[in-house]
Amino acid sequence: MINLIPKEEKKKKVKVFYYKLVFLFLVMVNLITFFSLVAILPSYFSSSVRHNIVNAKRENQKNKPEPLTDQQTLAVIKDLNKKLNLMEHVVDNKFIISEKIINAIILKKMSNIKITDISYENDPLKGRKVSIEGNAPSREILLLFRRALEDDVLFKQVDLPISNFVKGSDIKFYLNLIPS
Repeated sequence: MINLIPKEEKKKKVKVFYYKLVFLFLVMVNLITFFSLVAILPSYFSSSVRHNIVNAKRENQKNKPEPLTDQQTLAVIKDLNKKLNLMEHVVDNKFIISEKIINAIILKKMSNIKITDISYENDPLKGRKVSIEGNAPSREILLLFRRALEDDVLFKQVDLPISNFVKGSDIKFYLNLIPS
């Protein structure tokens, strides 16, 4: 086949082809950008409205006065702060219920009394209290254990509820100690 198009005309057609290609590319980029913006606008407006609502709520909270705290709340906060400080410095200054108290309880215990639980309570209104739970074979041995604890100078008060003496043998007892 013979090429009848002159070289000048061929160059113009190639040039026009490239112009059309670039024009088509730019049109496609503009269309994609336009549709992307249209698709993103609802999300943008929604997040903008939410941002304004959050800022308005934050301003309202800043302008509201803080509620006054009563004495009971302050006592609870103070006790909680003491407990948190205690937990932070447990290695530095040991635990409040010291080894001396636990050792005194264990040393005063008779061989046939079984202690199942020793717990510590620090109530800001009632004060410190150590509670002991366990099993005793008889009333007499339980009474001897209580007297031994009363004689110890580490304990200011020893409370043994009368309900512990209902059973004659194999008694599950609860004992409350107030350290001095």
